[in-house]
Amino acid sequence: MAPEQRRTRVRRLAVGAAAVVALATLACGPAVGVEVVRAADPRAPAPSPPVPVPTAATAAQVPAATVPAVPQAAATPALPATPAATVPGVPMAPAAPVPAVPGATVPGVPVVTVPPVPLITAAVPTPPIGVTPWATVPAPVAQAPAFGAFLSSDARGVARMPQLSHWLGGAELRVGHTYLPGDRWSDIEGAPGFLDAWARWRNEKPDRMLVLNVPLQERNEAGVSDDGVRRLLRQGAAGDFDQHFRALAERLVRLKVPDTVLVLGWEMNGTTYTHRCGPDPQSWRKYWNRIVTAMRSVPGQRFRFDFAPNRGRDAVPWTECYPGDDTVDIIGMDSYDQPTGISFAEQVKEPYGLQAHVDFAKAHNKPISYPEWGLFRNGDNAEYMRRMLAWMDEHKPLYNTLTDYCPHGVWQCAANPRAAQVYRSVLFGRVDEPQPAATPTPTPQPTAPSAPAAPPDCSPLDLGSWVEYWLGGKLCVRFDWWSHGG
Repeated sequence: MAPEQRRTRVRRLAVGAAAVVALATLACGPAVGVEVVRAADPRAPAPSPPVPVPTAATAAQVPAATVPAVPQAAATPALPATPAATVPGVPMAPAAPVPAVPGATVPGVPVVTVPPVPLITAAVPTPPIGVTPWATVPAPVAQAPAFGAFLSSDARGVARMPQLSHWLGGAELRVGHTYLPGDRWSDIEGAPGFLDAWARWRNEKPDRMLVLNVPLQERNEAGVSDDGVRRLLRQGAAGDFDQHFRALAERLVRLKVPDTVLVLGWEMNGTTYTHRCGPDPQSWRKYWNRIVTAMRSVPGQRFRFDFAPNRGRDAVPWTECYPGDDTVDIIGMDSYDQPTGISFAEQVKEPYGLQAHVDFAKAHNKPISYPEWGLFRNGDNAEYMRRMLAWMDEHKPLYNTLTDYCPHGVWQCAANPRAAQVYRSVLFGRVDEPQPAATPTPTPQPTAPSAPAAPPDCSPLDLGSWVEYWLGGKLCVRFDWWSHGG
């Protein structure tokens, strides 16, 4: 017989024998010389969450394996167990291992050696969309408080910021802080050119913040009497000054700084400014609400409004001036080292002091800020500087800006060398990176891998997708299966 005819006959005999072996496999369990070439069936069910193993006793016999989800079937004869499948997350009902047949394996290709196990008939829930038990979310990166300093109201303040940063060893000043003049309404509307340099600085980096103090009245430092202030507050509450604040909002939007933090009517609980609250707190609150409503009505704005009283009671408790959560985004506090002889611990504990500020903001679910802080009545107080910086590191204000001119400052005030040394040593080289959004690990998607090639000298059999599903892959029979001992 010719060699080609001999090989053809051997192949036919092998195929016939393999069919017999396959039928025996379905009826009786594992077969000698039969190998399974595993490939995930693209029609197999999607991955499912873990199904508990029936009993603790059986779970202890072998490590947890995995099987694809099995549809329920009534009165179905026992079928061979699915060997290790490719679907993660579903443990297989364990069983005692059965030894493999010697000589019947090809390296890297397992032999069907698992005895029959009962069908899994419990309903397997489908995991909710977007829920990935094995995905991990990185912990948020801690962020140091954003800081800056008030260096000057006009363009000189912008020009000095890189110099202060250099003095601080390259520390990043993410907050720029300036004030609108309060002499005339035209100043409060934002005089042409006054804010341009600040807007350019803000827009050079996306994580920068522009803080703008806005007077609520013209002649704001002219010593207007309580009666005069009361009349002005009632006019404001009636809407007489709304147009000035709309004009300011429109100017800020045109300058492409619609997210500016606006410190309206700062230190309203004191006696210095015409926009003080004490003469008529009720009208002051109504006036604040009208201003915020007018500025929020301007298309494109994303302003945040900062309510910033003096620390302590001052002329009136600052809580009496609070206009409400709907129109306040940040609860700030101007906190200088005063009065004479007061310790930092007393500044924390005094009525309407630092602790009361933190507690009030927490109760109203608002972030805090320190738009103005620095040295004052107690001179070059290094202890105040050290404690105030530690306080802010602990309580994480949205931002803080040191008032950096004499007597308050450290860089532009040579009278405070000890406090300057503390400030510089704490902030030297600090770079406040914006906190990244927590990004979940991409959800693993089940894919159907390509079918592996049949081992050498092994003839694959096409037994149909249903049989291959239960066997966990295609059957193949080695050409030399008859030469191995049983």
